[in-house]
Amino acid sequence: MAGQVWSVNTSGGYMYALNLSRELRMAVQPVVKFRQFCDIKDAAHQGLHRGDTFHWNVFSDVATQGATLVETNTIPETSFTISQGTMTITEAGNSVPWTGKLDDLSEQPVREIVRKVLKNDAKKAFDNLASDQFNACKIRVAATATDAIVTTTNGATVTTNNVAMDKSHVKLIVDLMKERNIPAYTGDDYYSLAWPSTYRTLKDDLEGIHQYVEQGFQMIMNGEIGRYEGVRFVEQTHIAKGSLGTAATAWSNSKSDWAFFFGEDTVAEAI
Repeated sequence: MAGQVWSVNTSGGYMYALNLSRELRMAVQPVVKFRQFCDIKDAAHQGLHRGDTFHWNVFSDVATQGATLVETNTIPETSFTISQGTMTITEAGNSVPWTGKLDDLSEQPVREIVRKVLKNDAKKAFDNLASDQFNACKIRVAATATDAIVTTTNGATVTTNNVAMDKSHVKLIVDLMKERNIPAYTGDDYYSLAWPSTYRTLKDDLEGIHQYVEQGFQMIMNGEIGRYEGVRFVEQTHIAKGSLGTAATAWSNSKSDWAFFFGEDTVAEAI
């Protein structure tokens, strides 16, 4: 049986020993970062069985924009279109079995320990599932100089990563998002999500810049470190560096790693 047993020290035997501390010490784990930005869809009426398809509607703008009226003319009529998004319900899970002997002889609570280690595993599993969907975005931006970027819309980039992300790139990305009418995530702010070292050059750039007013700012998301140019920055360490690159050559110089910039309506999650 794979799991926790009494006969192997590292699998359970160490849970009883002379002068064993009763304080539980767990491997440190960060809280979820990607999943907190998912849009939760209510799929309860769908039955929540594996393989079920969950649907949601997306409504377009009107086909013809409104304008001024001439007194004797009737009000013009227009229409909008409806498209539909779909999601297939899947299952994910993990387990840690243990023997009755281990539970009987252990000086420490086996059930509580198993619950905690599985809870930590669930954090990482859900963040990985969410990050895969974030990475399905078609718009990619790569730096070609300290003050220039190139944009592709096919979900890939072949630009060699030879320039670290700095405050100039953030400004260009924000302008691009606004001109594409991407709605802000909260208030007037977008969000960005990346490894701490990816933000290092940017954080160094901002050390001498006053970023906040004294009133009206609160850290509202797990891992949030600051705000600049209408973007709130969040650090994460669940998804490994380089793991989301579209090609190994794209990140060969490792000046900085991937970073997500996003507004409202990110990834749908049905529970």
